[in-house]
Amino acid sequence: MNLKQDRQTLRELTYKYFEIAHCERNRQKIELHKAVNDLRMKRPVVLIDELPWNEMNIGDELTLKCENKFLREVEWYLRSTIYRDKYFPADMIVPPYIPVSKIIDSTGIGISVEEETLSVDQKNHIKSHDYKDILKTEEDLAKIHNPEISYNREKTIERYNLLGDMIGDIIPVKITGISYYGVMTWDDIARYRGVNNLLVDLIDRPDFMHKIAARLTETKMSYLKQVEELGLFDNDPYDLHCTPAKTDDLPGDDFEGNNLTRENVWGRGAAQIFSSVSKEMHKEFDIEYMKKTVGQCGLVYYGCCEALDEKIDIVEKIPNLRKISISPWADVNAAAEAINEKYVLSAKPNPSVVSGRKLNEKEARNELETIIQASKKYNCSCDIVLKDISSCAHRPQNIFEWEQIAMEMVRNF
Repeated sequence: MNLKQDRQTLRELTYKYFEIAHCERNRQKIELHKAVNDLRMKRPVVLIDELPWNEMNIGDELTLKCENKFLREVEWYLRSTIYRDKYFPADMIVPPYIPVSKIIDSTGIGISVEEETLSVDQKNHIKSHDYKDILKTEEDLAKIHNPEISYNREKTIERYNLLGDMIGDIIPVKITGISYYGVMTWDDIARYRGVNNLLVDLIDRPDFMHKIAARLTETKMSYLKQVEELGLFDNDPYDLHCTPAKTDDLPGDDFEGNNLTRENVWGRGAAQIFSSVSKEMHKEFDIEYMKKTVGQCGLVYYGCCEALDEKIDIVEKIPNLRKISISPWADVNAAAEAINEKYVLSAKPNPSVVSGRKLNEKEARNELETIIQASKKYNCSCDIVLKDISSCAHRPQNIFEWEQIAMEMVRNF
């Protein structure tokens, strides 16, 4: 394995990354992120994430050259960041260091997803899933146990030292932990049982479904307790599932030392499959459990692709709520009216707008204008996140052009 060549590759990329991280624009955008999350927005923040990278390699700019597996991960982080900054920076921010993630091991919870997948493009991670029902009975439920979490400090330090020796004289290398506490119990159940079985049994076997939710909640709480005890939360998160994480309200005025607890970090919850259930059922089967989990965190971001425009009143029962996802399938005006000045409206434009042979500029502008005007009318702090992009029709210019339109519009806010 040619570590000498890997070192040279990383050093060339790190110099470019350094310029991005230390430019005035990066500092200004960090302040924009904080302003949105702290409910004192200057203008909406625009981000683009969850990309079809397999369709976007212009001139081999994303082609990896390193041989070492870990260093290839670092190379991808550097190349993809530089690529974003060149073609569609939007309001992306980057840390003034290169992160080395803590290596965290888990025994699991005793069950795992069983599925068959179907893919149109083998290079695309987006697939169709046929999930097998592995939680049919009380006996199946009894297989679940709490996970045992461990931090592989030795291996993490080894990676830290390797990378530090290669690029540490250019930019700091920093060991980073877990950015937020995520709980999406019903997304998990959908993968363990399949969507149809889940929805039918919410009606036919509600007591059993509560037992599943309660048991999985126990595993999530066990995980949280161990993460706290092992000191695995990060004190400088940059990302909250594709949205801004920066805020002056965390880790909190009373925080001392380095060992963060749930009260010092973001909680992130969602129940995407519950777009198909009533408000009452959503509250009973998910929101009540969210109170026990992410509701214990310092701030909470709830929602993903589920339509929440008619459910804001139950979502806001979650303690410490700060941000709500408003998906393409929600009425952004109804949501903005309910959210008002109380929370951040995290708007998700429809990713299909960039999936055609050519960007539909009129459609893109109309959708963005609706979001921006709703934010203005109801005085909402707002971030706009184009994500879940399965395809850009092998024309990355669609995404570049969307970014230019979005940034023009928010700068005129």
